[in-house]
Amino acid sequence: MIDLKTNLPISIEGFLALGQVTENDYESVLMPAVEDKLKQQGKVRVLYRVGPTFTGFSAGVMWGDAKVGITHLNAWEKFAIVTDVEWFRSTIGIFQFAMRCPFKIFSNGQYAEAEKWIEAYADHDLVIVEQMVISLDQLNTHE
Repeated sequence: MIDLKTNLPISIEGFLALGQVTENDYESVLMPAVEDKLKQQGKVRVLYRVGPTFTGFSAGVMWGDAKVGITHLNAWEKFAIVTDVEWFRSTIGIFQFAMRCPFKIFSNGQYAEAEKWIEAYADHDLVIVEQMVISLDQLNTHE
């Protein structure tokens, strides 16, 4: 089962994997949430937590996961995985090279740190904002 996390900032889509995660969970919960966020914002930050009651994925999930990742390869702004499941951490680590965004893996004990990390602006975002402020100041001085 995948639950949506609802107490996160609007730029972040949060998921909690519990028990057995099925292809239907991806198709009915994860994919629509990601698609909606992309329609609203063009990019999405994802916080994906594998909870303590997680028991595994059904066979179709890996295909669903690959389909979401490949379909939206350039849509990810930031991606955080929170899990204590060692085989899951190892598998994610193998495919981490394919992510075109900041990507980090946390343990469940580091969940608060993961939330702070996913919410934080990247350095290039701050530079862009600073450049916009400087540009506006320059416009105002030329009027």
